[in-house]
Amino acid sequence: MTIATTAPMAGTGRSSMNSIVFASCFGTIIEWYDFLIYATAATLIFNKAFFPTFDPLASTLAALGSYAVGFLARPLGGALFGHFGDRLGRKSMLVLTLFIMGASTFCIGLLPTYASIGVFAPILLIVLRIVQGIGLGGEWGGASLMVLEHAPTDRRGFYTSFVQIGFPIGLVLATLVFGLVAKLPDADFTSYGWRIPFLVSVVLLGVGTFVRSRVPETPVFEGLKQRDGLSGNPVGEVVAKNTKTFFIAVGLKLSEVSWVYMLTVFVVGYATTKLSLPKAMMLDAVLYAALLELISLPLFGWLSDKIGRRPLYILGALFSIAFAFPLFWMVDSKSTVLIFTAIMIAMNFGHGMMFGPESCYFPELFGARVRYSGASFGFQASAAIGGGFAPIIATAMVGYFGGTTGVSIMMIVLALITLAAALAARETRGEPLSD
Repeated sequence: MTIATTAPMAGTGRSSMNSIVFASCFGTIIEWYDFLIYATAATLIFNKAFFPTFDPLASTLAALGSYAVGFLARPLGGALFGHFGDRLGRKSMLVLTLFIMGASTFCIGLLPTYASIGVFAPILLIVLRIVQGIGLGGEWGGASLMVLEHAPTDRRGFYTSFVQIGFPIGLVLATLVFGLVAKLPDADFTSYGWRIPFLVSVVLLGVGTFVRSRVPETPVFEGLKQRDGLSGNPVGEVVAKNTKTFFIAVGLKLSEVSWVYMLTVFVVGYATTKLSLPKAMMLDAVLYAALLELISLPLFGWLSDKIGRRPLYILGALFSIAFAFPLFWMVDSKSTVLIFTAIMIAMNFGHGMMFGPESCYFPELFGARVRYSGASFGFQASAAIGGGFAPIIATAMVGYFGGTTGVSIMMIVLALITLAAALAARETRGEPLSD
């Protein structure tokens, strides 16, 4: 069964939507795998391997801080590659960002630890994490536009949802690989096992670069070039002329990005340290939740073509408000069934309902001249706030106050911001892309 039909291309001939969707999705899988194995390593090993001189809580916060640095770099990557993606084309940025991400991830796997080179170890780790963040910051926008600007109008939400599938597949791969190496004896895992997930990414990098190098430029961008419609300063144009839309995009992203990183980073760390639950069980819960998103994300993308993008954001924000306290009640029960259920529900409705149509909705909010810059910069600025800092703030709250009440309140506040942004946003279903 194919996931796409064909669509007319710029210039001569036609190219299969299947190959375009596959190339964008495969590259995004690699990017998310690279980014997410760091998140897992930050909670399981980096506090010991790179920040061993602090007390346990401070060490964990320092490791999560190095993880957050990647998020802070993402808006820079979004602005940088957004600028060149709107000036030079979507395709070239796709290949370049993939290479940057893969090379930095491989190098992390080769890093000496604090025990070997002292303070230079965490410094190098943070530098490579920044490079990772820059690469990922520019990747998502290019992959989304590559599919969106080829897709037929009435199925843009469905096709672009396959770009979003790169996240759960990358999460599944990261969780599976770390789940396997975590079964090693502690001494082996600490000395070399944690490096394996980083080093194997070089194989994926080679395949992804080959696949992406074969896709054509989008007809929308080619049309802009032909009529001399390219922006001279796309990022500046986004900030100066599309200010409201930019802040709406930031608000739309805030709740779902906080939810997913709370689930994959904070909840895993909280359950294994505060509740003394098995590391493998928590990783399995995240794994099954991500597997379910392989179905729910295309479903929500398809649904956005039927009822619109905006209603799904409103429903997702309302769910997040309602489930903020029950999530931790179910995790605190220490019941395997309740924990699995909580994480699977939270992942697919608190995250997936909004994340599914996101690859379509964000670019549609901006005109073709600044689409790469606007979508990428807005997406990544919000990710830096919600994904980078929410797990750290939550960890600090639990460490100092002992309970998760403050964490739930924080998640409700973030969801209220997303709800306000969704109410202020316009519906884009069916709008033309060639303006």
